[in-house]
Amino acid sequence: MKLAENQQPMYRFLAVLTAASTVGFQAYSILFNNYAVEVVKLEANGVGLIQSIREIPGFLALLAVFVMLVIKEHRLAAMSVALLGLGTAMTGFLPSFTGLAFSTLIMSFGLHYFETSNQSLTLQYFSKGSAPLVLGRLRSLAAVSSIASGFFIWLLGHVFEFKAVFFIVGMLVSSVGVWAFRQEPTHADIPAQKPRMVLKKKYLLFYVLTFLSGARRQIFIVFSMFLLVKHFHFSVHEMAGLFIVNNVIAYLMNPIIGRAIVRFGERKISSIEYLGVVIIFLIYAFTTSKLLVTLMYIADSLLFNFSVAIRTYFQKISDPADISSSMAVGFTINHVAAVFLPALGGLLWMIDYRIPFLIGAALGVVSLVTAQRMVSSTEAES
Repeated sequence: MKLAENQQPMYRFLAVLTAASTVGFQAYSILFNNYAVEVVKLEANGVGLIQSIREIPGFLALLAVFVMLVIKEHRLAAMSVALLGLGTAMTGFLPSFTGLAFSTLIMSFGLHYFETSNQSLTLQYFSKGSAPLVLGRLRSLAAVSSIASGFFIWLLGHVFEFKAVFFIVGMLVSSVGVWAFRQEPTHADIPAQKPRMVLKKKYLLFYVLTFLSGARRQIFIVFSMFLLVKHFHFSVHEMAGLFIVNNVIAYLMNPIIGRAIVRFGERKISSIEYLGVVIIFLIYAFTTSKLLVTLMYIADSLLFNFSVAIRTYFQKISDPADISSSMAVGFTINHVAAVFLPALGGLLWMIDYRIPFLIGAALGVVSLVTAQRMVSSTEAES
């Protein structure tokens, strides 16, 4: 994939920030469940509630539209990565439910506002033909960063306690955000964005798929990881190793996923994802095999990368001036379920740990049926 000269500064800018945000969030994700269980002594209901709190900034992502009235979008991206790092660095210093909830909230504002601006900038600065490839390449870069983060956490975990690991990684991430704030990767050859929220009937399918994707994502992030730690007794080092394996596969497969979207269209790629989700969640619910649940988690992680098809589908049906505001609105819709599902799922887990995964399988069926309404690439462009 060859980019135009005026696109290269933005690609480099997004690449650096993507790598930094991935390192920060992966460190948080690898350590969180063990830290919550071993240090803070939380049960499933407490973990679920904190995960719901973590998703509040995603639900408030639509406010990014108003923030961008006073801050340029690329500067918001840089500030968000710095905030992500700050929240991560604070985590080990606040070993209580309230403290963990607070540091998680800070980290999450940075994570979600960066993802909102990252997706928006990618769809604005790269064409419909190249955007899936750019997104695939950025996801591969994120996978490499995750691998590096996994090794880094694995090494630090042999030397330092949780507090020091959170702090070291968080400060590194924040320093990248500060550096990026001083960069100027933009150019004028893109459509001006509407400085307001945009809701249109023709985007309804995008909204529905985004909502369903958000609900599925929460079960993957919250309960599949908690299942590994709580039910199958994965250690920090086993979790770090699993993250490394997942991201080696993601590094190899994400460019292929991008090319597959270009070749086969969003509907077919999304259908593969949702059919796989149904099977995986049912196995989560009923398997007693540590090996099988490990394989399902790896497959689940891989299929999660297919969700980029929803964004490239939107790019093909949208008005170019709607992209920035619609990504913010989409992020809010994506996190509607995220605000209540982890807390509700945590309560249901206390009744029977299988229930959240059965709900996930049902969501997969609904997503599979809904995805059949996606138009093909050629239809969207005609």
